[in-house]
Amino acid sequence: MYTPESISSFIEDSLNRLGTDYLDLVLLHCPPTPVFSKDEIFMELEKQKKLGKIASYGVSVEKVEEGLKALEYGISGIEVIFNMFRLKPLEELLPKAYEKNVGIISRVPLASGLLTGKFSTATEFGPKDHRSYNRDGSSFDKGETFSGVPYETGLEAVEELKKVFGKNLAPFAIRWVLMHKEVSVVIPGASRASQVRENVLAAELEDLTPAQMKAVDEIYDRYLKREIHSQW
Repeated sequence: MYTPESISSFIEDSLNRLGTDYLDLVLLHCPPTPVFSKDEIFMELEKQKKLGKIASYGVSVEKVEEGLKALEYGISGIEVIFNMFRLKPLEELLPKAYEKNVGIISRVPLASGLLTGKFSTATEFGPKDHRSYNRDGSSFDKGETFSGVPYETGLEAVEELKKVFGKNLAPFAIRWVLMHKEVSVVIPGASRASQVRENVLAAELEDLTPAQMKAVDEIYDRYLKREIHSQW
């Protein structure tokens, strides 16, 4: 539960465990929507900042509307799902965050691996893998799994993206995120050292062309917008 007391306690515990005088960033992770209208939560974070216990604070959001509400406070960063399958943040959230000098942390940039281009209808996921049990949002927000995109629809869209970028889609998916000046950092997952190296090299790719950027928009509009845009 998010309360001023719980936040204060968390910060104190973290300072003690880390053996430091202050935390660089405290990020509230996907709090329930009503939290974004609770001034006392953000007043406590501001108080901790003035006390010198944290240097900055921000939020991780599920929905664009939550991010827009958070911008009414003194936040320094917003973590949001932003990738080739999630274009809605481009409409308001990213421009307004940039205007307020609030950093954007892009999470789930590869849509739970769909945007690597390596999955198929035959791909199997383990029973403890959320890509097996949370596609319908039965355990937590389904937007966290494949960015909320129905698996088969996502595969169709990926095949179209491969026609634009080639079979090894992951570096281009990350580079696409980095094409947006509002983005401060991308946090892709990795289970092997080779994936970490590949993710890092994505930043060294040449800029995507206007034609490639337009193709992403068109594929989103054709395959995903009707299903995705209104939900997050």
